[in-house]
Amino acid sequence: MRPTSNKTLSSIISSQPIRGISDYFSINRKIERAIINNEILYDKSINIAILSSFTINGIKETLRVQCGEFGVLTNFYVGGYNQYAQEILEPQSGLYKFNPVLVIIFIDTRAITGDSFFLPYELSNDERQDWIEDKVNEIVSLAKVVSERSLAKVILHNFEVPAYSPLGLIESKQEIGFIESIEIINQNIREQFKRNNQVFIFDYNAFCSYVGKQNVIDYKMYYLADVRVNPQYIPHLCKAYTGYIRAIASLTKKCIVLDLDNILWGGVVGEDGIEGIALGPTPDGRPFLEFQKYLLSFFYRGVILAINSKNNPADVIEVLREHPYMLLRERHFAAMRINWDDKVANMKSLAKEINIGLDSLVFIDDEQVNREIMREFLPEVTVVDMPKDPALYARTLMELDIFHSINITEEDKHKGSMYEDDKKRRDLLQSTNDLTEYLRQLDITVLIEEANTRTIPRISQLTQKTNQFNMTTRRYTEQEITQFVNSNNCRVVSVQVSDKFGNNGLTGLAIIEKMDKRIWRIDTFLLSCRIIGRKVEDTLLAYIVDEAKKEGAELLHGEFIISKKNKPADDFYSKSGFTKIHHCGELEVWEYDLMNNYPFPDFIEVIIK
Repeated sequence: MRPTSNKTLSSIISSQPIRGISDYFSINRKIERAIINNEILYDKSINIAILSSFTINGIKETLRVQCGEFGVLTNFYVGGYNQYAQEILEPQSGLYKFNPVLVIIFIDTRAITGDSFFLPYELSNDERQDWIEDKVNEIVSLAKVVSERSLAKVILHNFEVPAYSPLGLIESKQEIGFIESIEIINQNIREQFKRNNQVFIFDYNAFCSYVGKQNVIDYKMYYLADVRVNPQYIPHLCKAYTGYIRAIASLTKKCIVLDLDNILWGGVVGEDGIEGIALGPTPDGRPFLEFQKYLLSFFYRGVILAINSKNNPADVIEVLREHPYMLLRERHFAAMRINWDDKVANMKSLAKEINIGLDSLVFIDDEQVNREIMREFLPEVTVVDMPKDPALYARTLMELDIFHSINITEEDKHKGSMYEDDKKRRDLLQSTNDLTEYLRQLDITVLIEEANTRTIPRISQLTQKTNQFNMTTRRYTEQEITQFVNSNNCRVVSVQVSDKFGNNGLTGLAIIEKMDKRIWRIDTFLLSCRIIGRKVEDTLLAYIVDEAKKEGAELLHGEFIISKKNKPADDFYSKSGFTKIHHCGELEVWEYDLMNNYPFPDFIEVIIK
């Protein structure tokens, strides 16, 4: 049912300033009323369960508001007071009926230590060793039960390492000390889940250190209501959670667009020259050097880098190529706009060249006026308020939660080199007059394989992020992709593409439902924008036709749902010999008679795994 008004989450949230925890409660009530009255618009909805060993008022309310700021409506299941074990171990509990996408398990140090929190040395060394093993087994078992009984991602808190010891200065002299025992538990829990793609360890001990362990508990609230997180710091804790939620919802940003002067180096290269800019192991150059180091770490985890700078191209290229302390070289940038045009036009041009949406871009510029102009004319672009002091640049980037990922795929790791390979392909295309001859010269190889645990994260990522050549733009979580894979009536296949210039990685997929013996339905059919136009789409469709024929199907149905961005895909089925048989609103259903052949392109090598 459509909303009765056009209220958005962001409009509700911006209706009043947020000064403290009470404002989150107030705005949450407004959101809840809008939900009840069916008058709210939102981009995505996510079910989140919270299980805790103490009173956690404020987390649900704050998280709903913070997630609403980036368009996600959160629905919550909050387990009963200190009932986390019962919720997890009972197969029919409300936890599993809620079908969460994310489960937060927040058990604190006082809960696992009990009376031993103040009297740990009543236990002998052997008893403390047994206690450590028992607690590790208990916590690990609970998290594993959740991951076995649901497909939800699990955020498991580790434990705050106490800042005090009843033995004072000689705590570190104990064979198995109180503080050491908590550190061992944390270490063992981390080791248990390093290779588990479902359970993520939230470093609550680090969070407590960040806000100050002496500040984490408001003892008056603790003794009155067993509240073990000071309400003042609930927004900070929830902000840490939103990084996971953005990643699960595939709302992380893809590209950092950088100004140059007073961002990547100090000074103005056009005036100071390559020798005069501040960059290197000096007091004024080190902030820029370390900022580049951190940007380089983003490059290696798959974040695209680009340049948008008003400058003389020759001056900039000299720095990129010749400066001894310039860490970011030409090869690290997917696209560059170094000119005297306005930065808004440059930003649009960059997005077009990189082939991503403006809402995937993050703009970093030291000039406030440039930032305000970008916000006004391109509100889709995320603009970072950079501090005036370059010493705070790296810290500012570290505190952003918009680039987090719960999986770094092979494609992410090599994204920078993939864009460099794309430049070589464009050069080849410009030197060739015939498109078919150009495609033959690429020596394209397409690997088609059934989805598996290795490829499911990337498949989900593609459904969430691909817009242009995406026949239905249906978005699926890893949980939902896994359900398709486990179904006897579905096939999920992926496409990996390589050519003589390099490997594009896993860049296409199809989800097919077997309606009955006669009809197969293509639920999802998409390709990354980077491989559109190389006949990979024909290769994937030819494979689906062959597979359907092998199982005796007679008809293949393909669906197309028009969106704001998938215009490049709107005539694919008509050009491929399908006939439109149904049209309702934005949904079109196309049919292909499997009595007809659909040939593979003869210049593509196809490997079926």
